[in-house]
Amino acid sequence: MTTIGRFLGGVAALIYRPEDERYLLLRRSAAKDFGGGVWECVTGRVDQGEGFEAALHREVGEELGARVEVELVIGTTHFYRGAPGAENELIGVVCLCRLASSEDQIQISQEHDAYRWVNAVEAQALLNAGDASTAWIEGVLRRAETLRRLAPPELRQAYRQMGLELG
Repeated sequence: MTTIGRFLGGVAALIYRPEDERYLLLRRSAAKDFGGGVWECVTGRVDQGEGFEAALHREVGEELGARVEVELVIGTTHFYRGAPGAENELIGVVCLCRLASSEDQIQISQEHDAYRWVNAVEAQALLNAGDASTAWIEGVLRRAETLRRLAPPELRQAYRQMGLELG
């Protein structure tokens, strides 16, 4: 008999600026309990009673002081945030987003100590650590580049209008 799993829910928002084809990368503060100094996108956990979309918007607000619109689902993720075990297992949804307004300004929280807007080539030069978190964001960026090119504008507009949650 299979045991019903227990795990954390997570979200990630890779923010894309279409006017200059750049992605927002954030460097985790060295004081963080996991992945200090590593470049990433907005990430966070889903709180109890919260859906993926609400968590994504909350995390972006907390980490950047900005609002976003979801453009596409990039994919899902499964990993252990530390040693393998139910208390560290996380399953999440990764989305490509854009700022909701050109007036939204990035104001990073204490979770990060730097941010950069980079294109795909610049991201490769920046992401030079050999850890699993860096490999993860590299994969997210590769997939975002592919999906962004292939997704019709109507699909991206539909995501912006309908969001992620089905009900």
